[in-house]
Amino acid sequence: MRAQLDFLLNEALSAVTAGAGSFEPGDLDPQIERTRDARHGDFTSNVALRLAKKLGAKPRDLAGQIIAALPESPLVDSTEVAGAGFINIRVVPAAYQQELRIILESGPSYGCSEIGADQRIIVEYVSANPTGPLHVGHGRHAAFGATLANLLRATGHEVHEEYYVNDAGRQMDILATSVWLRYAELLEKGLPFPSNCYQGDYVIDIAARIRREHGDAFDGDTNALAAVLADTDTEPEQRLDRIVTEIKAILGERNFAIVFDAALASVLDDIKADLAEFGVAPQNWYSERSLVDRGAIAHAFELLESSNMLYAKDGATWFRSSALGDEKDRVVVRENGVTTYFASDIAYHNEKRERGFTRLLDVLGADHHGYVARVRAGLEAMGSPQDLLEVRLVQFVTLYRGNQKMQMSTRSGEYVTLRALRDEVGNDAARFFYVSRSNDQHLDFDLELAKSHSNDNPVYYLQYAHARVASVLKRMSEEGIPGPDPQMAELSRLVEPEEHALMVALSRYPEQVALAATNRAPQQVAHYLRDTAAAFHGCYNAHRVLVDDTALRDARIVLALATQQVIRNGLTLLGVSAPESM
Repeated sequence: MRAQLDFLLNEALSAVTAGAGSFEPGDLDPQIERTRDARHGDFTSNVALRLAKKLGAKPRDLAGQIIAALPESPLVDSTEVAGAGFINIRVVPAAYQQELRIILESGPSYGCSEIGADQRIIVEYVSANPTGPLHVGHGRHAAFGATLANLLRATGHEVHEEYYVNDAGRQMDILATSVWLRYAELLEKGLPFPSNCYQGDYVIDIAARIRREHGDAFDGDTNALAAVLADTDTEPEQRLDRIVTEIKAILGERNFAIVFDAALASVLDDIKADLAEFGVAPQNWYSERSLVDRGAIAHAFELLESSNMLYAKDGATWFRSSALGDEKDRVVVRENGVTTYFASDIAYHNEKRERGFTRLLDVLGADHHGYVARVRAGLEAMGSPQDLLEVRLVQFVTLYRGNQKMQMSTRSGEYVTLRALRDEVGNDAARFFYVSRSNDQHLDFDLELAKSHSNDNPVYYLQYAHARVASVLKRMSEEGIPGPDPQMAELSRLVEPEEHALMVALSRYPEQVALAATNRAPQQVAHYLRDTAAAFHGCYNAHRVLVDDTALRDARIVLALATQQVIRNGLTLLGVSAPESM
């Protein structure tokens, strides 16, 4: 419906503006919107207001000319010039009735479009350090990223989902160190466990597995380590680095690598299983360590060298990121010859570009705000367009159990895992609640609301609408009532205000999907579904479906089936199930 009106207005604009000179991109876009008040029609456009000055005309006069040039269409009931020069359009009731047939004919593909055709997008999300189980904050990243990918696919984009595995660097060394210290406890070495090592029970489990598989093979002289552990004068993080060094000396390179790999594999397998159970399955798990094996970091340095963007200072190698919008230059190779996280990041993003993606979409935590400019600078220095990288920052989640605020620290082990949240409220509630607010807004997750079976719980409210239609179909089957043919049903019988309001709501679904994909805003679909469910429940409560009048009954069944299809399509995009009964 919206596309047809776009076409009609474009035809009229072409006729009115023929020979009027050149226009900027977007000038002749009708920018049709739904009216906020049904008394002003169904759709409105401000194109006459936008073009009047350029064409030397009064907005209301220009709006009248555009209306006069509109091609004849059975879709349009009436048009009018409103206010300062708005063009209001009212469509015929039959258009909404026909939309019900289109919904049922299209089925799962209703709402899909090709607005993103020829665009290849890689969506990287979650990418949590594999140092422990995912917590509820990671869950929001997962739900947001996976839903974005669904929306982009529904609008014709070619989408690749990826998880960047930070399997190198200091945090992974600390995890391996934590595991070995728990292993040493099993050997009764009598070594204290530092408070800034990883504390969770999963570390003990990994250590126990290593003990079962390798026995005492990783034992060694711990006198020097004990002295470091007893040193309370050194700053805790510096002391932790010394502890890592001592344990590497005890184990040697080979055995430390065995402990490291066992810890990594255990945590990563848990993360993969957790996300899969949550309905999130990235197509690729990209190892940070593989950047060296692929030569990606060396290649990135070559590109930066060729553009004179690297320089030496104080024994380190620096990138001139301040020349490209960053607040300061960044170190890419430290004095000890070790490359930085930043070097890995820009090499990884450049490798994404060289895989042929036209858009690199990163879903990152809100604390990564300063990260964006430096990575964008790195890409630009390596020849990428400025708008190649798009970053969506996800704000923090606060989980409330009563009035108690749960902690999120992965070192201390005092956090609520995503798995625990899912076990308590279910996947559906978690997926919906996570995307029900804009990603740039803080989310307070109400456990009691998410578990409630009431209309205040939006997940229950939506799923109940879908199940209500299923119950009607079940009753029809039990009573031998045949299902209607949507193409033959007398949909003109749908004349009640609640029925019309529901049909209007259903017709908005394709627009909402397109807007949500374009704006990277899954919450728009969530809010739309809530409003549509409200329209359905209102209609269902006001008017019986299985009435004695066969023609009216068939029309109302078609309306109910179309509602069920739209709600199911929307829930599927959000990663939420559509149950047949509740």
